[in-house]
Amino acid sequence: MAMANQTIYVNNIYEKMGMQKLKKCLTAMFTQFGPILDIVCSDSQKMRGQAWVVFSDINAATNALRTMQGFPFFEKPIAIQYAKTKSDAVAKLDGTYQKKEKKGGETGASGRDENPKKAAHGANSRVDLQLQPMQAVGPTGQVLPNKILFVQNLPETTNEMMLNMLFQQYPGFREVRMVESRPGIAFVEFENEQQSSTAMENLQGFQITPQFAMNISYAKQ
Repeated sequence: MAMANQTIYVNNIYEKMGMQKLKKCLTAMFTQFGPILDIVCSDSQKMRGQAWVVFSDINAATNALRTMQGFPFFEKPIAIQYAKTKSDAVAKLDGTYQKKEKKGGETGASGRDENPKKAAHGANSRVDLQLQPMQAVGPTGQVLPNKILFVQNLPETTNEMMLNMLFQQYPGFREVRMVESRPGIAFVEFENEQQSSTAMENLQGFQITPQFAMNISYAKQ
């Protein structure tokens, strides 16, 4: 069993998701535990269904492992453990990084030597951490921006814990309110409209399952 470290290895991930979308979903899930230095995943057949998430400190990685163990991601419970090797991102920070020669067709969580220009096109490329926020496409109509979000198109298996994990990473989060008589919807409250807008922009279209992409708009008041 690997010793506690800053990198967690996540497997049993839904395999039909593209690398960019997977990276965005993992960021949304794990940012709540602390700053993320790197996320490593691949579109190659051999590497699908797994990823490495590198945190800035061990406490963040440990909290993520304990809290998200078995989380139903696209209806598959993810399995998490500490990575067996130190990631390049951590090695560069602590001064132990050594450039390794790349062996043909071999990939891994650490020991990667990639040309930045080629990485954007390679199947085993590392995903750039800079995310472009998705545009809000919810049916806002004439509703003015406010601190409460109306979330629709949720699978019936969604519960408050799952939504709390997604929304509490954004500043100003207060609570999630679900409506028992109307499965598939929820209200999420923040301290002000600026904070609710940030959460909506980043989680708009987030897929809890392959068939259900969250539709977020401002709640009518």
